[in-house]
Amino acid sequence: MTSATILRQSILNDRHRELGSKLEESWNDMAIPQHYATDPYLETETVRTRAGLFDVSALKIIDLSGPDSLAFLNKLLTADISKIPAGRSMISSIVDDEGGLIDDVLVYVDGDGKFRLSHGGGALEEALPVVAQGFDVTFSRDNDVHILSLQGPLALDILSPHTPMVLKDLPYFGHGKTSLFGIPVSLARGGYSAERGYEVFCAAKDAVFLWDKILEVGKPFGAMAVSWDCLDIVRVEGSLLFFPFDMPHKDTTPFEVLMDWSVDLSKPDFRGKAALLARKGTERTHQAGLEVLAAKAVTPGAKIFKDGAEVGVVNSTTYSRHLMKSLALVSLRPDVTALGTALTVVDGDESFEANVVRTPFYDPMRLRTHPLEERA
Repeated sequence: MTSATILRQSILNDRHRELGSKLEESWNDMAIPQHYATDPYLETETVRTRAGLFDVSALKIIDLSGPDSLAFLNKLLTADISKIPAGRSMISSIVDDEGGLIDDVLVYVDGDGKFRLSHGGGALEEALPVVAQGFDVTFSRDNDVHILSLQGPLALDILSPHTPMVLKDLPYFGHGKTSLFGIPVSLARGGYSAERGYEVFCAAKDAVFLWDKILEVGKPFGAMAVSWDCLDIVRVEGSLLFFPFDMPHKDTTPFEVLMDWSVDLSKPDFRGKAALLARKGTERTHQAGLEVLAAKAVTPGAKIFKDGAEVGVVNSTTYSRHLMKSLALVSLRPDVTALGTALTVVDGDESFEANVVRTPFYDPMRLRTHPLEERA
């Protein structure tokens, strides 16, 4: 992951350097710890069996409020934000006037007309002032907030003794203001790992203390700091899309990446609704997952063929030692997406057999993030 300009810095950079990162890569205008001195596969095993601590402060957080804030968000985003109660959050697409995805946004509803928008490298912030015309709403980037993400099956055990929040009762996509180790924070249940996890939103001045304390109390549980190399592995294993790397067309629609669930066409109106209505059912490609018969990850951008005809492109890949498989998130012509379809991936001078499989690759029933006892 790279970005042309680095305008922001994590207060945790010294900790990342101590862990072996050179902070040479960047994303979303912030240097990120892409690599640590530890083996990313060891880090992945830690996330899958214990808990790993990520610094995801490179996400951008927008604070939004005002009398028209809800109406404004429903004009801007494809989801119906009025359906989200305070203390919960929702992922929504944001499209342009032609219905093409320009970002995906995680909306935190704080109540009393206050919202927080978390986004990555897309064009949300360019769209805000355009759509805001005529609405009584204010918004600003929070460049102070830092986000520590503890992901793994032991995350609850590590954090719950150190906060007054009853963390075991916090639902998936739930959040709330509380304290952690006596420090004011907002805690949210979620993440990007396909494991149960929690994200700690804190002020920059508190981030180093909280990072150190989480690792200190997590050490007896086998927790460790983990890099963005690990994040890349676990998010592909969990088939979690990453804008714009999994959107191959310049005007990819939510329907083409199977994000129909993020679009509420029953809303009276929103930016790009007419275009989405016109384009629904005309998808050029659909998102799918491939198991590739290779002992390594194939290259993003590799072409996919069936019976000699090009039918798709590889977007995100990893070799999963945890699953012992080469995995690829791909865009395929809709008529070749049936489970079990045999395909060929052409990666430079090499060709590999591949098969369409059910996604997510890891935890296909999503029991890790959505235990059955919580679905009643």
